[in-house]
Amino acid sequence: MASEERQGVSQNTPLASPPPEEPYSIFDKRQKALIVLVVSTAATFSGFASNIYFPALPTIARDLDISIELVNLTVTSYLIFQGLAPSLWGPISDVKGRKIAYVFTFLVFLGACIGLAETKSYATLIVLRCLQSTGSASTIAIGSGVIGDITTRAERGGFMGTFQAGLLVPVAVGPVIGGALAGSLGWRSIFVFLAIYSGVFLILLIVLLPETLRSIVANGSRKPSNLIVTYPLRTYQKLTKVRWDPEAVSSEPAARKHIDIMGPLRILISRHAAPIIIFLAVYYAVWQMSITAMSSLFQDRYGLGETQIGLTFIANGAGSMIGTLVMGKVLDTDYRRVKAQHEAQFTEPDSEIGNGQIRSTAYMEDHFPLEKARLRLIPIFSLAQCLSIVLFGWTIQYPDRVHIAVPIISTFITGWTAVSTQSVVMTYLIDIFSDRSAAASASLNLARCLFAAGGTSFIMPMVNGIGVGLAFTICAIVQVVALSGVAIQWKFAASWRQEKNETI
Repeated sequence: MASEERQGVSQNTPLASPPPEEPYSIFDKRQKALIVLVVSTAATFSGFASNIYFPALPTIARDLDISIELVNLTVTSYLIFQGLAPSLWGPISDVKGRKIAYVFTFLVFLGACIGLAETKSYATLIVLRCLQSTGSASTIAIGSGVIGDITTRAERGGFMGTFQAGLLVPVAVGPVIGGALAGSLGWRSIFVFLAIYSGVFLILLIVLLPETLRSIVANGSRKPSNLIVTYPLRTYQKLTKVRWDPEAVSSEPAARKHIDIMGPLRILISRHAAPIIIFLAVYYAVWQMSITAMSSLFQDRYGLGETQIGLTFIANGAGSMIGTLVMGKVLDTDYRRVKAQHEAQFTEPDSEIGNGQIRSTAYMEDHFPLEKARLRLIPIFSLAQCLSIVLFGWTIQYPDRVHIAVPIISTFITGWTAVSTQSVVMTYLIDIFSDRSAAASASLNLARCLFAAGGTSFIMPMVNGIGVGLAFTICAIVQVVALSGVAIQWKFAASWRQEKNETI
C-alpha cells in the first residue's frame, strides 16, 4: 500500500531530478598526475640542498680550516630554518595561494645558491645555508597543501606516497651527485648545480602548475581574474575529462582567511596532533643523526673518499623511496577496507524501502575510525627502525670485524621504515586538518626539524664520548619511549574529534 501511494505521488506530482553533484576536483587523473609530478619535483629541492651536502662535509672542514663539529653546525642551522620557514610560507599558501608561495620560495632559494657558490668564509656559509633552507624547506608543506586541495581521503594515500617518493629522490641520488661534484670540481660546484636546477624548474613551475587553493579556485572550476592564478588553470579547465558545470560555481572567490602565522604552532601543541607529531619528530631526528654521522664515520673507520661516501647513501635513499611508494598503496587499501566496514556498521535496514539507508554524512565523518585506517602499521615500522639503528651503531663500531656492507644495509632498513612512518603521519594530519593542510604539514615539519637540529648538533660529540654503538643504542631506547605518543593518539584522538564544542 505504501508502495502504491509513493507511485501515485510520483505520477501526479512529478519531482524535478536533483542536479548532479559537483566533483570534489575538476582535475582528471592525468592532470592530477601532472600536478603531483610538479609538486613532487618541487619538494626535491629541500632534500637536495640537505643531502647533496653531506659527502662534502670533511672537504669543507679542510678548505675553510674549521673542525668537523663546526661544519656539522651548518647542518644544524639548516634544519632549524627548515623547521621554522614552513610556519611562515605554509599559512601564506593557505591564504594567498599555492603558486604565489612557490614562486617566492624559489626566488629566495636561487639567490642563496648563487651566494653559496661564491662563499669564502664560514660565517657566510652558515648564514646563506639558513637562507637556502628558508627557500627550500617550504616546498614540502606547500606540496602537501596542493595534494590536500585536489584529492579525497580515499585516494590521498596513493598520491601522498608518490609525493613522498618524489621528495625522497634526493636522499638516494643527492649524496652521489654531491660526492662526485665535490671530488671533481670542488664543493662550491654543488651550489652552482642547485642554482641551475632551481632556475630551470622555476620556469617550468610557472608554466605547468595551476592554482589549487580551494578558497580561491574552489574545486578548480572558479575563474579568478588574477593573471598568475588564471594561467594555466584555464587550460586545465578546457582539457579536463571530468564533467562539471561552469555555471555551478560563482566567479567570485570565497571569503579570504587571514594569514595565521601561529597556526602551525597551535596545531603542534593541540591534543589532536601533539602526540603523533612528537613521536614522529623523535624518529626523524634519530634518522637524521645517523645520516649526518655517516660521512665522518665511514671516512674515519673505513677510509672512504668523497665519491665513495656519496655511494654509501644510495641504500638509505633506495629504502626511503621504496618504502613510501609501497606505503601509499597500503594506505589507500587500508582506508577502503575500514571505510567499507564502517559503512556496513552504520547502515540500517529500512522495512518500507527494503534497502540500506546510510546515516548522515556528518555523522559518518564524526565516527569514522581514522586512526584504525591510518596508524595500524606504525608500531611495526617503528620497532624495525629501532633495530636497524642499533645494528648501524654496533657494526660500524668494529670496522675490522664487520664488513662495510652490514651498516650500509642497516641504513636501507632505516630509510624504509622512517619514511614509511613519515608518510603515514603526514597523510593522517592532512586528513584531520584538511582545510589547513599546508599549516598542518608545517607543524609536523617544525617539530621534526627542530628535534633533528638538536640531535645532529650533539651526535658526534656523543659518539666521540661514549662510542658509536652505545650512542645509537640510547637513541633507539628514546624511540621506544616515543611510541607512547602513538598509543595516546590511537586511544583518545577519535573521542577528542567527536566533542562538539572542541575547536581544532
